[in-house]
Amino acid sequence: MDEFDRIERRLKLHDVRVLISVVQAGSMHKAAERLATSQPAVSRAIADLEHALGVRLLDRSPSGIEPTQYRNAIIKRGLAVFDELRQGVKDIEFLADPTSGELRIGCSEYAAGGPVLAVINRLTGRYPGMAFNVLTGPVLTLYRDLTERRVELVVTRVAEFADQDNMMVENLFDDDIVAVAAIQNPWTRRRRVELAELVNEPWTLPSHDTGIGAFAIDAFRARGLEPPRATVITYSMHLRNELLATGRFLTMVSGYTLRLPGKHPSLKALPVELNNARGTIAITTLKNRTLSPLAELFIKTTRAVVKPLAMTR
Repeated sequence: MDEFDRIERRLKLHDVRVLISVVQAGSMHKAAERLATSQPAVSRAIADLEHALGVRLLDRSPSGIEPTQYRNAIIKRGLAVFDELRQGVKDIEFLADPTSGELRIGCSEYAAGGPVLAVINRLTGRYPGMAFNVLTGPVLTLYRDLTERRVELVVTRVAEFADQDNMMVENLFDDDIVAVAAIQNPWTRRRRVELAELVNEPWTLPSHDTGIGAFAIDAFRARGLEPPRATVITYSMHLRNELLATGRFLTMVSGYTLRLPGKHPSLKALPVELNNARGTIAITTLKNRTLSPLAELFIKTTRAVVKPLAMTR
């Protein structure tokens, strides 16, 4: 308790909150507007915090404020503190009414339209009061959202090149990336297709800094081929589906999207061999971060939903 007393005497949560707002807003004036307070009050809170810590957190100049090297330490821990308090409030709300609550999820577009959608359908069917905030994006963006506590868990294909030292990864099932086309595309009538034959076809792919976008480039190069110049580069699966529906375009997707009942019946995997296509779909959470009861329920339900997918491999 002596350590807690010492911290309590030195630091005030309000002052930490003000520092976070100033850094996020980029100025004390904007932070004051966000916090509905005065600029002198913001300046005083920062000064009190600097006095308590014995270091300068912000450099002031006529052009504005510039965070010093010390601000990262307090902001990183401060965000964790406020996140845990927010989770505590959610836990209390969930215990008071287990049928309600809100969960922030990060996932790929493929997972959003597959396992995540199936889990949300199941849970909201049982508990109509539940709410889900779903963010989609490339895997590295999702990992950053998780690290910065904008989401509580991530469902996506595991990226081995991502820094996961502070993450817990639970593998759900293995999956292959496949090249696909609409069923009316002439390539779907072939029993075998060589990747070299598809180089000059019109492709629509995610950008090269996404998991599947990078894989597509590597798949061609592994065969000694120059990757195709994608006619349309987009992360939007909806746009790519519309392009595929024309019968002209090709793309690459996670194979499980074609195995889900009733999903994408107009698409067909092409009989073409792709190197290193196997990957793992997983749920990722932060180490040393207590999950909310709703997150735990979501993970438990996800295991049940994806069990048939895992058994089909």
